[in-house]
Parts: sequence; C-alpha cells; structure tokens
Amino acid sequence: MIFTIRTTVGQEDTVVEIMSNQVIREGLNVFSFCVIPNLKGYVLVEADHEMTVRRAITGTTYVKGKGMVGGEVKIDELSKLLESKPLMKTIKVGQKIELISGPFKGEKAKVIRVNDMKEEVTVELLEAAVKIPVTIKAENIKIIAE
Repeated sequence: MIFTIRTTVGQEDTVVEIMSNQVIREGLNVFSFCVIPNLKGYVLVEADHEMTVRRAITGTTYVKGKGMVGGEVKIDELSKLLESKPLMKTIKVGQKIELISGPFKGEKAKVIRVNDMKEEVTVELLEAAVKIPVTIKAENIKIIAE
C-alpha cells in the first residue's frame, strides 16, 4: 500500500533520510520511499499498514500537520506523475530556463540552440551584461516558461 506524507517544501529528502533511519532502528515493514520532483511537499511511502507509516513519522522533523494525507493511494492515480518524458523532446528554442547546477546555478536563461545528439543546450543568460552563448548539458536545466 502507498501512503502520502505531507512535508515542508524542499525538505523531502531530509524526511526520507530521517524516516529510513527510524525504519531500520525499529525494524518496520516499510518497503520504499518516493520523492517526485513535480510533487513538492510530499513523500510517498510504500508500507504494509497505515500504522507502520505513522510509527515511522513519529518525531520526524519537517513533517507537517498530522503527517499523513488521506488514506491509501491507488497506483493509477500516480501514473501521470510517474510518466517518463524524453528530456530532449521537451526543450525548444526560445524557452526560458533556469540553470540548476554549475557556475551559473540559479541564473535564468533563454534557449538559443538545442543539440539532440550530444544532449546539450546553448543558452543566453538573461541577466548578463554581455550576451555570451553558454553550452551546457540538458540535465542541468529546468524549464520555467514555454
């Protein structure tokens, strides 16, 4: 069974780490944890019973409210969140992106060229004084506007 835990946004990984230590320490029947990038503020937990999950979140920091949201989650409800899309098919020239790693982390940019073969994107930083094209790996960007 899959259960949803409500967390502080941005602290999903910390909650999973704390809960996994708790599960190991107490020997609870929790099978997996899932943090979905598009689902901020929530962690999915696969366990044998609701009470097992409640024991796992007891005393865990960054868990909001009563912790659990609703009851068991059905797999078909999660299918649209778990759908895989090819990265290079979603990137188009002219899109606004944010760099998520490297020396320009946090900078906003505009895509000016896409190289599907090398999985690279050439961008132009929006807030730079001089518009210099920068080529980066596509995995280091996040699309913020079409």
